[in-house]
Amino acid sequence: MFVFWKKDVIGALVLAIIASEGLQLLAKGTPALGQTGINSVERVVAVFSSTGNVQLLMFSVLIGAFLALIRESGGVAATVQWLVNMGLARTARRARLITMFAGVAVFVESNLSVLTAGILSRGLFDKFKMSRAQLAYLVDSTSAPVCILILLNGWGAYVLGLLDGYDLPGGKVSALWHSVPLNFYAIVTLVIAFYVAWTGKVFGPMKESEKRLEQELAGLSTVPPTKVRFMVLPLITLIGGMAGFMLWSGHGDLTQGNGSQSMLYATLCGILVAYLLMIFQPQFNHQSLMALCFTGMGELLQLVSIVLLSIALGASLKVLGTGAYIAGLVGEFLPLVLVAPVLFLAGAAMSFTTGTSWGTFAILIPLGMPLVESLHLPPDLVLAAILGGGIFGDHCSPISDTTAVSSIASGCDLLEHVRTQMPYALVAGSISLVLYFLAGLVML
Repeated sequence: MFVFWKKDVIGALVLAIIASEGLQLLAKGTPALGQTGINSVERVVAVFSSTGNVQLLMFSVLIGAFLALIRESGGVAATVQWLVNMGLARTARRARLITMFAGVAVFVESNLSVLTAGILSRGLFDKFKMSRAQLAYLVDSTSAPVCILILLNGWGAYVLGLLDGYDLPGGKVSALWHSVPLNFYAIVTLVIAFYVAWTGKVFGPMKESEKRLEQELAGLSTVPPTKVRFMVLPLITLIGGMAGFMLWSGHGDLTQGNGSQSMLYATLCGILVAYLLMIFQPQFNHQSLMALCFTGMGELLQLVSIVLLSIALGASLKVLGTGAYIAGLVGEFLPLVLVAPVLFLAGAAMSFTTGTSWGTFAILIPLGMPLVESLHLPPDLVLAAILGGGIFGDHCSPISDTTAVSSIASGCDLLEHVRTQMPYALVAGSISLVLYFLAGLVML
């Protein structure tokens, strides 16, 4: 609540970390204020002990350099002009649909989907005077739902791994594939996003963002169009590099690739291509390009700080046992028809408080699958409720990495993105909750 009261995400994260560490000390019987502060600092420092965390933070910084280079090269403006001239993005509706199509097409990894759609569509949304908040909503509400519905990616492999060892009717692969049409949150979210893209109608805080659009556009630099290749080639390098490094790090298996490592290496390759394209232009030299890179990285420093504190808070809450406590609220004494709705809500609460849908899956699937075995529940319904709940909470959470990456890719303030997306997520979540209850009545 502090986030929305004071509109200070960093302050809220710092207070949350201190509170979590203080509660841990209190549970041990050593409530020392000084020790709480020290432990909080150490919790943030410990983030850097993980290679994956460091890779994610480096990527979050370097993507600022990538965005600055393609923007100042004139490639973004040229690409927008080309799309408009070709008739592919002649109207605002087509621009919004292109954004969704790009997110759906790149279903290999959710963050890659967000980056591709966000970077490609920034200029289009500026061209047709649509807010960056709307862009952030569309890319965020397309990426994870598409990844969890198509499943031919790391998401599918991860969930299959979590299902190992359970005696499910028809097997784990059958349970996973049959969960797709029952993943109501992902489906409803995509339907609502498509409705917004098709009609352009928005409500709630998003409408306020559209009204403030003139102020937003006034602060954006206007770079004259140059060559389409200045944007397209670095972007293709980023996408192709991501897929290539996923294959490399997964030893030939795309679904086993290291996402954070692949994003980092692909971004470095994209920056290199952009640099080589621009260095031969008379208006640029090595010094000016380096200055551009550091300017772009500086623009994202606040957002990177949020990512850092979010990771630290998630780790602290894990030690505190927040997720396990929420999971413990779901027991075998519920009426069978309420098991799926309660698992959905538990998944949403866990994902919201920890900022990770994958971590939520790791806790709730081992809880839900034994219920399937002992109570003879439909495995596809239970699994779908867990997966949908995890994504629901992730969409609402200001400490989710996907939320942060969506803000970065779209050029939207993080708090603004959370505030404007939440009403849509809550509508989709409410509809899904009712659908899980009705599905329980029909299937049990």
